[in-house]
Amino acid sequence: MLPPASQAGLEFPSLNQSITTDYLTDAISHFRAYKKMAEKAVVQLRDEEYFVTLDKESNSVAVIMKHIAGNSISRWTDFLTSDGEKPDRNRDLEFVIDSGTTRESVHEYWERGWAAVFNAVEPLQASDFEKKILIRGQEHTIVQAINRQLTHYAYHIGQIVFLAKHFRSAEWQTLSVPKNRSADFNAYLASRSNQESTIEQRFDGVAEFAKSEGSR
Repeated sequence: MLPPASQAGLEFPSLNQSITTDYLTDAISHFRAYKKMAEKAVVQLRDEEYFVTLDKESNSVAVIMKHIAGNSISRWTDFLTSDGEKPDRNRDLEFVIDSGTTRESVHEYWERGWAAVFNAVEPLQASDFEKKILIRGQEHTIVQAINRQLTHYAYHIGQIVFLAKHFRSAEWQTLSVPKNRSADFNAYLASRSNQESTIEQRFDGVAEFAKSEGSR
């Protein structure tokens, strides 16, 4: 029979704090990697391609970026103290592009959204993970709220990358391991003295390898 945790010398509070800290560090790294992935995709677009829809049911890159930004501002503003669906948010307008919308205005709104993300997430403490927050009146743990956003961003940023790759076609500068270069990439990683530890660093490593392959 196993002895009680106290007799076994297990320190669950410190262990939980370590797990929470590791989770938060990893989540922030994922947020930054997703943002960077989208930006490395859209930088390859021509201005007019931001606003192209593939069919009447599709969203343009500009719309997706607006939606991510609007969602982020709503979800992360006063994250711990107010419902994540703010009363002044007009979600439907996030899917509308008016005549005055430009590439620059889309990027300004995009940056506002991501500033809201990092201003809310980076200051979190382990004790905050004991709290609950609301999104559309539904209770979420902090982990559930963060995971919900990570999933949402991954879904839409995948769409942005798909569209950018479609528009650039043969001129696309890959953001992942180039085709038929997996063995070379593994050798490249083995040759590096410092292995990447975060998702953002791993993404940067892949981008660096892809760029070096493209310059050959």
